[in-house]
Amino acid sequence: MIRLPAAVTILLSLGELMFALSPTLQAQRAAGDIGIGLQIGEPSGLSVGYYQSDGVGVDVLAAWDLDDYLYVNAHALYTRPINELNELDLYFFFGPGAFVGLQENRNDWGFRAGISGTAGISLMISSFEIYFRLTPRLRLIDETRADIGGGLGLRWWF
Repeated sequence: MIRLPAAVTILLSLGELMFALSPTLQAQRAAGDIGIGLQIGEPSGLSVGYYQSDGVGVDVLAAWDLDDYLYVNAHALYTRPINELNELDLYFFFGPGAFVGLQENRNDWGFRAGISGTAGISLMISSFEIYFRLTPRLRLIDETRADIGGGLGLRWWF
């Protein structure tokens, strides 16, 4: 028997629940739609998306590790279809963003902030989006430091 990590099991269970509760089988997002879900990776957290129109939207990730950090990362997102794969609702997304948060360092919590970007691929299945993203970050407050994060996520759009 294969044992999955708890975060993967939770993500899959959430996906099954959202699919069961989905009132319609629409693959396209419309202006004003909101997506809510989870992202696992570095960082992991609650993901919320807002789709405006013509492939433009906003993405916010609230991430936490109660022993180490708590922060919010937000991006403007530009979404473009990948036309070569007409049978799938596959999209490329990218956009600039910023982050703010608190991080523990030697039992002292400090404020952190900086700029970021994100790019990834998403697949729409009914009212659900499965995505993979990479997020390079440049921390500017407290110290200047660059790193890269990313994750796998699932959102339910309504």
